[in-house]
Amino acid sequence: MKKLFQFPPALIILSVAVIAAGFAAYRLFTGTSPDKQYRLQALEKGDVSQTVSANGSINPVTLVSVGTQVSGMVKKLYVDFNSKVEKGQILLELDNALLAAQQKQSSANVRSAEASLDLATANEARMRSLFAQEYVSRQELDTAVQTKKAAEAQLQLTQATVEKDSANLAYSVIRSPVSGVVVDRSVDVGQTVAASLQTPTLFKIAQDLSRMQIDANFAEADIGNIRVEQPVRFTVDTFPNRSFNGVVKLIRLNPTTQQNVVTYDVVINVDNPEKILLPGMTTYVSIAVDERKDVLLVPNAALRFKPVNADMQQPDANRNTGSQKNGAKGANPGKSKRDDFSGKLYVFDKGELKPVKVSLGITDNRNTEILGEELKAGDQVAVGDTQPSGNAQTGGSSPMRMRLF
Repeated sequence: MKKLFQFPPALIILSVAVIAAGFAAYRLFTGTSPDKQYRLQALEKGDVSQTVSANGSINPVTLVSVGTQVSGMVKKLYVDFNSKVEKGQILLELDNALLAAQQKQSSANVRSAEASLDLATANEARMRSLFAQEYVSRQELDTAVQTKKAAEAQLQLTQATVEKDSANLAYSVIRSPVSGVVVDRSVDVGQTVAASLQTPTLFKIAQDLSRMQIDANFAEADIGNIRVEQPVRFTVDTFPNRSFNGVVKLIRLNPTTQQNVVTYDVVINVDNPEKILLPGMTTYVSIAVDERKDVLLVPNAALRFKPVNADMQQPDANRNTGSQKNGAKGANPGKSKRDDFSGKLYVFDKGELKPVKVSLGITDNRNTEILGEELKAGDQVAVGDTQPSGNAQTGGSSPMRMRLF
């Protein structure tokens, strides 16, 4: 029996590759037109605002920590959390038995010193009389004078001790230094507080909850765009559908470094007339650092988009007039100084998609300002595919399209 003719394996593989390449070329050149293959969007003019954002926390403008200057056991409590207090109002009392006893002892020492002074005064007068009659010597008179002066000094010392002990006794009654609201209480009845090297904190009083401040940490890359008196918008988790306003009060010059990230504390003044913003709330702060009016805008999706056959596209020399980073010949004279970076767009022109390099300005993370004159309002740019394709640039996950290499 005759053997059938067999094609060499290499020839079979080559034939399959040629057929596949021909099929791909046919699909490429006879496929869907660009205006139907890609999602297009017309460029428009509008306003854009660039912002910097950070997280922060709400705090009272004035938060007073009330401590104690003497030690003792808490005997009575007169206020609790959220209590409204007036300046001078009693907050708590400490057990003052030891302090009262010390004050009484000091008072007794004063009376003893007064008696000693009376005796020394009388002795000095008697010595002066006897000295005048030459019954005593000068030395004895000087000794009497010195004894009187020592008695006077001892009286002053005991009187100062009484003042000190009386003050300590008064300190056993803790009074509010300001008018406000108690936001924290750290002690209970029966607890002993010890005033040693560091004064213990008994209460924290917010002086005025109708005026608050936000402490927000901004990265060093953003801090150069922030200025005092800039308006601020922020939200809190408690009211997710409501936006609040504030004003930058201060940029503290004390940096904080965590994991090699440098941040600065920006203090923001906030009016809180409804008193619905509470101390400790987490805020999401946004500060507008730059704004443009009536400029040409491009969707950021168009800047991220790249067609599958982009490698075969060549730049359009007529439309790309040299727009480069930090200034372009085709850019508006008044705008070239504010160029930040450049990007590439794919413009639908005369039935085909053409790449155009443009100079870009500020962005609000949705739209970006176009600085040069390469494009105008109404130009159609590609922002994505109309058909699912495995284009990595647009995030597609459908079957891969064949490409020619």
